[in-house]
Amino acid sequence: MEDLQSLLEKINRDGVEKAEAEAKKIVAAAQAKADEIVKNAQAAAAKAKAEAQTESEAYAARAAETVRQSARDIILGVKDAVTALLEQLLTKDVDRALADEKTATALVAEAINGLTGPGEITCGAKLAAALKAQVAALKSFTLVTDETIGSGFTIKTDGGRVEHAFTVETIATELAKRLRPDLAKLM
Repeated sequence: MEDLQSLLEKINRDGVEKAEAEAKKIVAAAQAKADEIVKNAQAAAAKAKAEAQTESEAYAARAAETVRQSARDIILGVKDAVTALLEQLLTKDVDRALADEKTATALVAEAINGLTGPGEITCGAKLAAALKAQVAALKSFTLVTDETIGSGFTIKTDGGRVEHAFTVETIATELAKRLRPDLAKLM
């Protein structure tokens, strides 16, 4: 019986050792698989983090560019609005100045000063009435009434080939053109 007992113990020991060895293999395989899963998860997380960082940087760059473009558009819009307002004010002031008979007749006198030969002064009826005596004394200029001119006048010389316009639009446009560079510097 002792042999049998010893044989059973040996079989039992061999079975336990074999089971422990098998369990160690299973635990080692499970640990290796777990390590691989953790490694893959860490790599995927690092990749996702890098992609998120790249995406975030690209978004920030796009947002900054959008802000720069918006700021530029606002500045251009303000510049255009201020320029339009300036041109409106110039037109209004020039119209008021040219509507004043005294100012307009002085401008006509200055404009024709030094001109020779036959010429034609075209203006509205109100200014024509104020200029009638002045132009009659010149004899080389004729006075033509044209209500489409509004405030201001035109002078034609050299048989109509040379024309000088002193209308609201012409003067205001020229003043605005000369003021734009200074206005741009201020903006």
